[in-house]
Amino acid sequence: MKKITGSITAPQGFLAQGVCADLKAKDKKDVALIYSQVPCTAAGTFTTNRVRAACVDISRQHLENGQAQAIVVNSGNANACTGEQGWNDTLQMAQIAAEEIGIAPQDVVVASTGVIGVFMCMDKIEKGIRQAAANLSQEGAHNAALAIMTTDLVSKEMAVEIELQGKPVRIGAIAKGSGMIHPNMATMLAFFTTDVAIDSYCLKTAFQQAVQQSFNMVSVDRDTSTNDMAIILANGLAGNQLIDDIESDDYRRFQEALQEVAISLAKMIARDGEGATRLIEVQVTGAPTQESARQIARGITASNLTKAAIFGQDANWGRILAAAGYSGAQFDPNKVDIYLGAEKVAENGMGLLFDEERARQELEKDPVVITLDLKSGANSAVAWGCDLSYDYVKINASYRT
Repeated sequence: MKKITGSITAPQGFLAQGVCADLKAKDKKDVALIYSQVPCTAAGTFTTNRVRAACVDISRQHLENGQAQAIVVNSGNANACTGEQGWNDTLQMAQIAAEEIGIAPQDVVVASTGVIGVFMCMDKIEKGIRQAAANLSQEGAHNAALAIMTTDLVSKEMAVEIELQGKPVRIGAIAKGSGMIHPNMATMLAFFTTDVAIDSYCLKTAFQQAVQQSFNMVSVDRDTSTNDMAIILANGLAGNQLIDDIESDDYRRFQEALQEVAISLAKMIARDGEGATRLIEVQVTGAPTQESARQIARGITASNLTKAAIFGQDANWGRILAAAGYSGAQFDPNKVDIYLGAEKVAENGMGLLFDEERARQELEKDPVVITLDLKSGANSAVAWGCDLSYDYVKINASYRT
């Protein structure tokens, strides 16, 4: 696998664009359109929040047949908790995009992100969609990545290339996420494109596996959005032999590449957490089960006390072990060793006389790596998060203003 330039338009047959429709602050892009020139096999994962925006339920319906050809996105307005009008506005977004690019509305996935409980300004939305459609191009991927951002400080984009049966196969992706990030699928908005030829079952399985090991292992603030979704479109233009067996070597190689892209984006999201100064990576080893390792890793990344201690460069390892203890996982606390980077700070569940200055230096690094060895099995997991700074409160105390 090699990294290549570009993102969602790196695979063959994909075009994109992002424009300013004045939904957010002046001169900020806020409407994006992603389009495949041929129909695609498609799959998605969605928020588990019981309070869901209309775009979540409508997009899930549109993907029931495993097909789609375009994604339309707006930022600045979540169109959540907006009742029948919000539902109709979402359908209208799909209809407008479909008319402009000449496909069926059911083949359009719709996504929204922003403030909850505010009605959409459909005149602006319509103008933005039509403008984006008129300017679709391979060069429009970065604009699309900018258009889906809210409190993000940087765009999140990536593309890779692998070889299957001598054919180059590409995967591209963009994502947004900075706050309301917690591992409860989906955790943010993420859109993947690929020119691989793959059947619906294999694509759905590969994508779910990738999401499970990436976006579902990220936490910024323990909040799960009403609008979260991750979508993948595969148009088959790479010309590889169709992947239709999850036991095949081609499936394995594609899934591994897809997962690496997803993990890279997940880490970008954690690193760009609202007010964050450092990425946190929690590695749990020696766990009795895979699920217990995942629970503990995610529990620690979600611990506000742990995150605050890392911001303050305080080697307060007791907060780490306490977070593992309330994670819901079954393990023996009296066997646990804890490391901050290379510095061992606890052994068999008790503190050591470690070097405070070396520990502080480890907490200055980016990323900060926390390792727990449970010494109770052969399973492991990795999760990502960020520190908790004063700026997180400043950003979210005045989000609407």
